[in-house]
Amino acid sequence: MSKIVLKDNRAINYLEAGKSNNQTIVLLHGLGNRSVTWEEQLYELSSYFHVIAWDAPGYGDSFDPSPVYKDFSDFSDVLKEFVESLDLSNFYLVGHSMGAAIAIDFSYRFPDKVKKLILADPTRGSAFISEEKSHQQLENRLYAINEQGSSKLAQDRAKNLFSDYATTAQIKKSEEIMAQVRPSGYSSASYSLHNLNQKNIYPLITVPTMIICGEEDKITPVPESKYIHNHISNSKLVTIPKAGHLCFLEAPKKFSDYVINFFTKTRRI
Repeated sequence: MSKIVLKDNRAINYLEAGKSNNQTIVLLHGLGNRSVTWEEQLYELSSYFHVIAWDAPGYGDSFDPSPVYKDFSDFSDVLKEFVESLDLSNFYLVGHSMGAAIAIDFSYRFPDKVKKLILADPTRGSAFISEEKSHQQLENRLYAINEQGSSKLAQDRAKNLFSDYATTAQIKKSEEIMAQVRPSGYSSASYSLHNLNQKNIYPLITVPTMIICGEEDKITPVPESKYIHNHISNSKLVTIPKAGHLCFLEAPKKFSDYVINFFTKTRRI
């Protein structure tokens, strides 16, 4: 584990693998995860790239936002500080679920910093559901983290992130990681999902983009990825059979091969 301290004593924790003189990939985790969820990608990708996986604000050993964030642009502002502090530019960016929303915002606002973009099981947030349903989802998430606690949240939600083909070990790992989430991070992400509407941004993404989705994703099903693909002109869509929302955890080799192929044009599938 490494840590870098931004202005105002805000620390960002991150994992790092691979040679620093290789092209860099920055990995952004999802709502119930943290940097260690990318463990297998750090191993697989480090032979080709310099790989960094952060703990987003409010997650893992990174600082707690106070007050909590309300928009994913708040996360991407910190991401900009983070990559600039590490002297990273023209890097590859991979975001999963909420991390994909951060990656979209970042790539739209700071396109000169991103060489290529991968969106894994991306979410459209509240853009295509009723205000009533969006508000209920927000209330449910806030109640789960603030009243029931992270352990109960993990017990209730981890299994639904996988397909029926997932192993017990994969589900257990996800549950253990989700049980570590803190109110500051989960609440910040929950409010940001409630306020998320990037449909006008998709057509403005100019960097080459790949969208990866597990075919059995119950959280952000394939049609969501298809919509985003259809509205990002320079994009391609691939799916992973027998994999759910955490497709990178359920099918790590397949996922990493897609990443390597897209970023290097080295055919491994």
